[in-house]
Amino acid sequence: MSIWRTKSIEASLADSHLEHRSLTRTLGTFDLVIMGVAVAVGAGIFSVGAKAAGSYAGPSVTLAFVLAAVTCALAIMCYAEFASTIPVAGSAYTYTYATLGELLAWIIGWDLILEMLTAGAVIAKYWGIYLSGVFELWNWDVPATIDVAGLEVSWGPFLIVAIFTTLLVLGTKLSSRVGAVFTIIKVAIVLFVIIVGAFYVNPANYTPFIPPAVPAAPGEGDVWAQSLFSFATGAAPAQYGVFGLLAGASLVFFAFIGFDVVATSAEEVKDPQRTLPRGIFGGLAIVSVLYIAVSLVLTGMVSYRVLADAAEPSLATAFVAVGAGWAAQVISIGILAGLTTVIMVLLLGLARVLFAMSRDGLLPQWMSRTSDTRHTPARVQILVGVLVALLAGLTDIGVLEEMINIGTLSAFVLVSIAVVVLRRKRPDLPRAYKVPWSPVLPILSAALCVWLMLNLTTLTWVRFLVWLALGLIVYFAYSRRHSVLGRQQAAEQQAADTSAGGRRAPDQEE
Repeated sequence: MSIWRTKSIEASLADSHLEHRSLTRTLGTFDLVIMGVAVAVGAGIFSVGAKAAGSYAGPSVTLAFVLAAVTCALAIMCYAEFASTIPVAGSAYTYTYATLGELLAWIIGWDLILEMLTAGAVIAKYWGIYLSGVFELWNWDVPATIDVAGLEVSWGPFLIVAIFTTLLVLGTKLSSRVGAVFTIIKVAIVLFVIIVGAFYVNPANYTPFIPPAVPAAPGEGDVWAQSLFSFATGAAPAQYGVFGLLAGASLVFFAFIGFDVVATSAEEVKDPQRTLPRGIFGGLAIVSVLYIAVSLVLTGMVSYRVLADAAEPSLATAFVAVGAGWAAQVISIGILAGLTTVIMVLLLGLARVLFAMSRDGLLPQWMSRTSDTRHTPARVQILVGVLVALLAGLTDIGVLEEMINIGTLSAFVLVSIAVVVLRRKRPDLPRAYKVPWSPVLPILSAALCVWLMLNLTTLTWVRFLVWLALGLIVYFAYSRRHSVLGRQQAAEQQAADTSAGGRRAPDQEE
């Protein structure tokens, strides 16, 4: 059985109508826009830009956000073309299966599991931390952990994951409405912060816009902490300058992860050929404007050196520095609201990827069974909730934050390549949305994503390769033998051999 076998688009569409293994189309354009904003606007808008400005890019962090947004937009164009052509669950995994073969589809599905599982656990962990911070602001003495059989358990992550797992089991539309309320709240807080911060902007802080490069601080240039590009080329690790700007773009790209998650909901979208592209691009446009505005205000309020000197730089650092410490309270509430919706969308996306892989037999098929009443993948949704809650509540998952970026970027690379492949293999397919200037833009998208990957640390790459090796073990030990497509092809081959043998029998008797 070939590991490069591809699943036809017609078969993927047919699977979306299987009894007890299909999802209900309830989401519209507004729901998708809200979902994109919900997953992308989280704690990152309050902290990632400040860290990138202080440690890497200075005021040019705004350009870093623009570069990250352009890279994301190019990849999202490819996602939009696929989502409007193959509107079924699974996102990059499903698209790769239809173009590049089962093994690469498994690898990208495995990467998506890494991205969303790690991101869900990290964000749930931070949600518990910021919840404790809000309690402190109100002078409420509520412990962040509880003792369970001798284990220190962070109860906050368990609470928020349990709430949204329940909502998602009850229905995607219901959880989307709840998420919309939190999303509107956090966007209002972000706009409030931008408007207030603008009154404290000092144009002198924008100079120099791209600070001159300086050697990296001691301890930041060791082999594991430097980027793979620096390690491979022998370039001395440095801060600021053009390479600092590019490193900052790799860091702030974290702020744009999640738009691929929107594509995982394709099987639950009404009129997907029109709705999916509009919803995906609408969400990306709103998020890009918010991030660029926040970065401009942030670096205009204080010198990037102030951010560099802070232990944990954030928007709050800038407001405290200009004597507006009261804003830190508003920011804390905004972060909590922001993280809440991110968790919801990541739980949804992870369940949909596992659902699609299970329906194809690459994971146990009991996971893709949907509820008879709610028509949601309740089994896999509950499993996802349990895994995320355990990781967030019982482990120090924060050390794996960069794994989120590399998982997302690897998916973006393969989807960008797959668009070109599908154009050549199936030019006859109706496409409600087409990436302009193909194959130039898809290839550019893949190249930019690879460049951002090369700017991640060597330790992140080592961990990523270990994860891939584990995935290959699972594939060859289980998935290859249980693949629905593989079993179908084996049965067809056996039938053909039997038929051919039957036709040869009379000659053999003569």
